[in-house]
Amino acid sequence: MFTGIIETLGKVTALRHEQGNLHITVESVIATELKIDQSVAHNGVCLTVIALADGAHTVTAIEETLNKSSLGQLKTGDLVNLERCMQMNARLDGHIVQGHVDQTAVCTGFKKLDGSWEYTFEYDATAGNVTVEKGSMCVNGISLTVVNSKANSFSVAIIPYTFEHTNLQQVREGSVVNLEFDIIGKYVARLMQR
Repeated sequence: MFTGIIETLGKVTALRHEQGNLHITVESVIATELKIDQSVAHNGVCLTVIALADGAHTVTAIEETLNKSSLGQLKTGDLVNLERCMQMNARLDGHIVQGHVDQTAVCTGFKKLDGSWEYTFEYDATAGNVTVEKGSMCVNGISLTVVNSKANSFSVAIIPYTFEHTNLQQVREGSVVNLEFDIIGKYVARLMQR
């Protein structure tokens, strides 16, 4: 379980394919605090640490994960948003995030405003996921508030702190991002289908 509050940025230092899997090595300031078997969200995808060495950790994304997320598009040198699991005795500053990406989206709009940024993302609405005005949305693992909700797109407004401390600084029109829709909204939508 995560909160969508990014702890730090990591830098991809190695990518290794093995059958349908992708082993991803990430260098970060938290690597020395991680343990084998620990869950860490990478751009919103919950992955298990399988190796530690020299200020970096390695995780494995299986074919299912690669098909549902943008992790297969990573390149050496890319920045990834990292968040360790939520602690039960801590505040839930973002929203309830599982680290289970529902689908990807494409950035269709990027505007620099006076002191903030606005991003618009378009996704495949046939998957049944929905957004709501002022609702929670997880983009690349970042807990954000929807400011403009449409049938297959939404916008978010970004404050300077979030822009500077996440990989949104690299997202532009055409970039592919990971989406995790609000878990409560997903349950309500499923119940309404009955």
